[in-house]
Amino acid sequence: MKSALIVVDVQNDFCEGGALAVAGGADVAARITDYLRRRGDRYDTVVATRDWHAPLPDTNDGHFAADGDPDYVTTWPVHCVAGTPGAEYHPDLVLPERTVHVVKGESRQDYSGFQGRIVDPPDDRQLAGLLLARNIACVDVVGIATDFCVAATAVDARRGGATIVTVLTDLTAAVSAPTAIKALTDLTARRIRLEESR
Repeated sequence: MKSALIVVDVQNDFCEGGALAVAGGADVAARITDYLRRRGDRYDTVVATRDWHAPLPDTNDGHFAADGDPDYVTTWPVHCVAGTPGAEYHPDLVLPERTVHVVKGESRQDYSGFQGRIVDPPDDRQLAGLLLARNIACVDVVGIATDFCVAATAVDARRGGATIVTVLTDLTAAVSAPTAIKALTDLTARRIRLEESR
């Protein structure tokens, strides 16, 4: 069966020192790079997603807390504004040249990489269509944050027809332990595997 690795939102703003930092984000970037060096050849397709938001006041998706008081559930501090250093991949993340790049959150509140737009190489399809066209049956998901965008991407991979979806938990970082436990419990109930990388 053909397989894909989806690397979710390993960006400067989600790592230490960023606008919406997740503890362990930089370490996850380095560990994913090491994993790709060791095991990247096992994947027929590698995908990397990025949050890619319009700045306030241009954004109209309600994703940013305009009053500066986010609830960290549905509203967030300003982060990953398109074209800024915070929206770029963390420097410790080294992706293969063949990586398919997806941006999401363009004037919308997207969590899943499957809601985004393929920007490199140019492709009019969304991610689900690309993976279907490439006959991808197995999808591994890694990145930031376990409890939000990683979980949403894994759920949509399963919805999109992947036979086996696995979150490689040691290659993820979460916003908080309680929300991570809730997300991982939900993933298990949806028949999404939770494993460590090998």
